[in-house]
Amino acid sequence: MFTNVEHIGIAVRDITASNNLFTKLLNVAPYKSETVASEGVTTSFFRVNETKIELLEATNSDSPIAKFLEKKGEGIHHIAFEVDDIQAEMDRLKAEGFTLLNETPKRGADNKLVCFLHPKGTNSVLVELCQERKE
Repeated sequence: MFTNVEHIGIAVRDITASNNLFTKLLNVAPYKSETVASEGVTTSFFRVNETKIELLEATNSDSPIAKFLEKKGEGIHHIAFEVDDIQAEMDRLKAEGFTLLNETPKRGADNKLVCFLHPKGTNSVLVELCQERKE
């Protein structure tokens, strides 16, 4: 079951400059930054009340973010929804005809398990499912 919008992901070319921009815009500093080597990104998270914004900078030219920036430039990359049971949601959505970009949940930023849905089946919006990792 979808519980809420977990975050909005924004692709950026320069995370330092974008951190400065969003700090001024939102009047808060990022609360967390990390590199997700498997995805080829460095992330930075901002929180305003219950809303989270994730900035994503490519760490290599083969990463999905680098490809996105090359095609579309900076901007909204994805919307992430928190789910109670990511595997159950993946199974349900696959049965409904959605195309999953990964067949099993994988580790993402901010201590999450994640799965992406192909934007061709979601009105050109890259959708991410997120579940808090329990370890």
